[in-house]
Amino acid sequence: MSAASPAPADGRPGGWLEHVPAPLFAVVMGVCGLGLAWRKAHAVLHVPAHVSNAALAAAAAVFLALTALYAAKAVRHPHAVAAEFQNPIRANFFPAFSISILLLSRAALSIGPQTAFALWSVGAAIHLAFTLHLLKRWIVRNHDIHHSNPAWFIPVVGNLLVPLTGAPLGHVEVSWFFFSIGIVFWVILFTVVFYRIVFHDQLPAKFVPTLFILIAPPAIGFISYEALTGGIDPFARILFYSALFLGLLVLTMARQFLAVPFAVSWWAYTFPLDALTIAALEYHERTGAEAMAPICWLALALTTAIVVGVLIRTLAALFAGNLFVPEK
Repeated sequence: MSAASPAPADGRPGGWLEHVPAPLFAVVMGVCGLGLAWRKAHAVLHVPAHVSNAALAAAAAVFLALTALYAAKAVRHPHAVAAEFQNPIRANFFPAFSISILLLSRAALSIGPQTAFALWSVGAAIHLAFTLHLLKRWIVRNHDIHHSNPAWFIPVVGNLLVPLTGAPLGHVEVSWFFFSIGIVFWVILFTVVFYRIVFHDQLPAKFVPTLFILIAPPAIGFISYEALTGGIDPFARILFYSALFLGLLVLTMARQFLAVPFAVSWWAYTFPLDALTIAALEYHERTGAEAMAPICWLALALTTAIVVGVLIRTLAALFAGNLFVPEK
């Protein structure tokens, strides 16, 4: 994330609204992903359905609130929005908005195909626009290698979410189009980002939580690929076990994550774990592998605890007046 946005041109302080961050849409991703994980767990592990319903309703409410809030910021402080979008790091969090819509479209499948299709169409169109714009920017502008971090996956890999709603609605070719973008550019970006992590300075503390984002591409890729093909083949297994390995890898780094002071970037812990939990549940359901059952229960419990914990810390920061402040 970037330095604080510049002051308004007239020199007057912008107030808290000016500092509402675009990365806050990761709250919707984390909460909605948790709701979808519990929905899948209801089908596979027979857990109560009301947890999923409550989480998905909360995600929709948070999305509406954040959208209204950020729209107000855009009207009152367009300079701050422009500065955030021009920042080489924070710009990659704007697609969290379209990803939130795509996740809500998946949640809306239980309401009706018309509602799901409307959300899916809007989310996919906006996300494609973000992907095209940001990739063009990467190509035509010079970037320092230190600007790269796992958040770069967000605009590209978000394309992998499109088949989750598109395939069940019968839009197979469109879903394959977005899936292809996500998979191909995930491999390219993984190489770039892993090179930066290994051969350059360590990530700043506030970026350390974004390492969890490494889990999301293969986990979401597995779920989407299974939705498109309707089965588990060798490539699906490669995607799933890659995600599982990356999940184990970040668990070995628990000490580093626990040392990071609270920031909005903590929400990077949540959605990747949601995705891994759903992938494990899907794999268990499709293969019947008994060894996956305890992994599913552990993943669901750990993911729920982390999402709830991060939500509590976020609410505490909000009520303490420490959430919408200039970034240091």
